[in-house]
Amino acid sequence: MSAIAKGSFTVELKPQSKAVALDGVSLGRMSLTKELAGDIVGKSSGQMLTALTPTKGSAGYVAIERVSGTLHGKRGSFVLQHSGTMHEGQQTLSISIVPESGTDALIGIEGVFNIQVVEGNHNYELEYTLPK
Repeated sequence: MSAIAKGSFTVELKPQSKAVALDGVSLGRMSLTKELAGDIVGKSSGQMLTALTPTKGSAGYVAIERVSGTLHGKRGSFVLQHSGTMHEGQQTLSISIVPESGTDALIGIEGVFNIQVVEGNHNYELEYTLPK
């Protein structure tokens, strides 16, 4: 049976090295930290790789992020894998829980993490399952 967790988060990105420009594409690396509130209460940290093209609104990123805290009161951690692209402003984003990355009360967790940004506020919805 699946469950849905909803809430909000703040995010901080910090460049980890100077971006490298290759044939007009800027490649960068950033640290990623989040504070999550709502059905998930906790923090996350991770790494992001970015590619910014010369075309406005076209870019890509991948990231790995470890979330630690409580999910609906169950303590543990899990890892999220991100893959995002923008093509002239049209965004495609896929974020899923890395299989077998759950710890403690979240062992066996599977799911998909969705982000909505509304007027600068970041909200999430995690649809997940846990073994019985």
